[in-house]
Amino acid sequence: MSRWFDETLHEDIAQRLKADRVLYDSQTEHQRIVLFENTLLGRVLMLDGVVQTTEGDEFIYHEMLTHLPILAHGAVRRVLIIGGGDGGMLEEALKHREIESVTLVEIDPQVIEFSKQYLGKICGEAFDDPRTRIVIADGVDYVATSKDRFDLIITDSTDPIGPGEALFTERYYTACKDRLAPGGVLVTQNGVPFLQGEELQGTLRILRRSFTDASCYLATVPTYAGGPMAFGWASDDTALRRTPLDVLQKRYASARIATRYYNPQVHQGAFALPGYIADLITEPA
Repeated sequence: MSRWFDETLHEDIAQRLKADRVLYDSQTEHQRIVLFENTLLGRVLMLDGVVQTTEGDEFIYHEMLTHLPILAHGAVRRVLIIGGGDGGMLEEALKHREIESVTLVEIDPQVIEFSKQYLGKICGEAFDDPRTRIVIADGVDYVATSKDRFDLIITDSTDPIGPGEALFTERYYTACKDRLAPGGVLVTQNGVPFLQGEELQGTLRILRRSFTDASCYLATVPTYAGGPMAFGWASDDTALRRTPLDVLQKRYASARIATRYYNPQVHQGAFALPGYIADLITEPA
């Protein structure tokens, strides 16, 4: 018998998803994990009542947070993922043969074990790849204490509530800056600006204090209701955000990766912001 799950992330708007079959519903030390099957979206993962990923559209989110910065940079060898226990980000990053290592830091080990068992269509064999290093730790503590350097840091966080709240703080972003190799890139999950504008504003306000170039780019993920989703971008190399199309096309062809959303044209267009988002992130004169 089917049932419905209401997502109540926002005060004034909510979405309802039909669960044809509930596969898992459990409270861990950190959060409530719910997994159910939906005819349109496949398996849907919710944490504390908020949709995190679905088999149907996860490729958009994961491709845009991995392939875009990797191909903009052009020489990524070491990647750090904060969060991302479902393995989707890890799986996409490892598609690039030149990447030597990917460190995934997840606070909740049950999410990883759960994903191996239930979300194979999203994580694939990524957790077993010899280039993968799993660290069970608080993401903020890890970047604050680690001595390692990375070419790319991906913040694959939940929304700024519960365990994910600390990943939107100045302490976290400043520590990320210290963990980046020269010319490295930090990309972040920053919600849907139409409904969560203050989240994006707050992140960019902090990033602009630490990085030479800080902005955002967009992608539309159907299950993240409210319009296009924003991804924060920060680097001290101002040229990376403006990598020419012909360079992106050559890198994309050389990478020989299969993508369903990302391509070089989408890459460039993602940085073209609608007026309401451009106004939102423009600092007062």
